[in-house]
Amino acid sequence: MNATPPRSSPLALTVLALLHYKPLHPYGIQRLIKDWGKEQVVNVSQRASLYRTIERLHGAGLIEVLETGRDQLYPERTVYELTDGGRETARTWLEEMLATPKAEFPEFPAALSNLLLLSPEEMADRLQLRADALAQKLEGIESGLLAEKAQGLPRVTRLETEYLRAVTDAELEWVRGVVKDLRAGRITWTPEVLDAFAEGAGEPGQQ
Repeated sequence: MNATPPRSSPLALTVLALLHYKPLHPYGIQRLIKDWGKEQVVNVSQRASLYRTIERLHGAGLIEVLETGRDQLYPERTVYELTDGGRETARTWLEEMLATPKAEFPEFPAALSNLLLLSPEEMADRLQLRADALAQKLEGIESGLLAEKAQGLPRVTRLETEYLRAVTDAELEWVRGVVKDLRAGRITWTPEVLDAFAEGAGEPGQQ
């Protein structure tokens, strides 16, 4: 067992949480992530990342091998179960993730910080495409929420979807507002102003 506990991650927490319910092999974990809609908040597009996470958790002693089976339809499958240390770690990670905002670095804010590479017209066009995509995403989230409610599941099972809806709706409203201001000329600049700013930005005494 590693002396240093592994770093928390959404995927690692999800693996531990699923094994909290019952022992599973990696394929079963991946299937449950998709069946339960957790791919909205956990990236499992690359199966290799799931296997690396499982190996990391196993090496740290947070999960252990229960059995290894083989049949005619499937290759050899290793079934993992949660250890006491894994159960404690999952609870600690969950409490920390819920209570403490983390400095994250998604692509969109980084792109916004470099928008001056585009003209106002180009910026408006690209952000409009984002708004269209967000509107479509929001429609899908709301449809999913309605389907979940129709199944009679308790609200606690829908909280992550409610959060995604709230965040997506807020971003869509903001992006549409920026596009509107760009189209109306309320957000604008000139190359001369930007060049002057860039020349002075690195000078001593410039903040």
